[in-house]
Order: sequence, then structure tokens, then C-alpha cells
Amino acid sequence: MGKVFTHMTMSLDGFIADPNDQPRELFDWYEAGDVTVPNPNEDVSFQVDDASAEVLRELTGNTGALVAGRRLFDIADGWGDKHPAGAPVVVVTHRAPEDATKRWPRTTFVDGVEAAITRARRIAGDQDVTIASAAIAQQAIALGLVDEVCVSLVPVLFGEGIPYFTKLEKGHQLLEDPIVVQGRRALHLRYPVRR
Repeated sequence: MGKVFTHMTMSLDGFIADPNDQPRELFDWYEAGDVTVPNPNEDVSFQVDDASAEVLRELTGNTGALVAGRRLFDIADGWGDKHPAGAPVVVVTHRAPEDATKRWPRTTFVDGVEAAITRARRIAGDQDVTIASAAIAQQAIALGLVDEVCVSLVPVLFGEGIPYFTKLEKGHQLLEDPIVVQGRRALHLRYPVRR
């Protein structure tokens, strides 16, 4: 069975988007190099440095399902049903869009974080499950469902915005020492969750 991990690109002061849900400079590292990392979504391209290319391949190469929140799904318009990770998406929502099966046939809509992770694990089989929404990641950590927390930390300070982490439901969570990869315009950190 694969692992469940979170991954977000974050400003140095802890934000994944500005107050208007815009990532602004957070994704500059996706265009900071000469190495093309292919993905199934032709609307998204990755031109990164060698170190970041290896990180992207590790994060997406074994992803069997991706879990996102409804807000992110709506902002991204469902990634055109082709998330750059190349995996089916499970969206946590109380109500699926009316045209869901027609517009997003590879996307599953599930009510509740635990149910979404369970469904994503079933879809992923032996592959990994990636959580790509901050609120969903926080809830999954509180439920003890996350094996690793990944952060691509970029050199920008937003001052305000949408945080990756806020108050954790069950208090603090210990993580193991990070695996660190220095990329261009991003420092990639992977923290196994301490059990």
C-alpha cells in the first residue's frame, strides 16, 4: 500500500495563496529551469531545475489518487479533469456539482475527509495518495491519516493570505527530521509524520 502525503507550495511566512486565493509568485519555481517535467495537462508546464525536477517526479510519479477540497477544485475548474499529477481526483464536498459526471468523469465527489481518503486509497491501490488542499490536509493530519507532510518553500513573504496550517484540532503534531532538496526558487522539504 502506498503512503498518504500532503504537498503544497508555501511562502516563507506560511501562506499558500494571497487573501484573494491567488498563488502569485508561489509557482515561479515551476518555470525556473531548463528541465521539462511532462504531465497529462497540456495547459500546465513545468520547466524546473534538475533538483526540482527530481522532486516533482517523486511527488507525482507514484500518485494513484489526489484528494482536494471543493474550494480548490472550483478555483482550478477541476483542472479540466486532467490534474497535473496524472491521477484521478477525489473532491471533499457536501454536494457535487450538478454536471459533475459529464464535465469531470475522472473525478469522484465524497462527503467527509476520512471517506475521501478511504476512497482515494481504494482508487490508488498500491500507489500513493496526495492531499493538495490545506484544510483537507489539516483535517487528515488530525485524523492520523497522513504519513508525510511535504512543503515547497519559496522565497516570498505574503504578510497575509490563506495559510497552509492553522490551529490543529488535536494540538501539536511531531514530525521527523526533514528530507531537504534545494531547488531554484524553492526549498523542498519532506517531513515523515512521527507516530
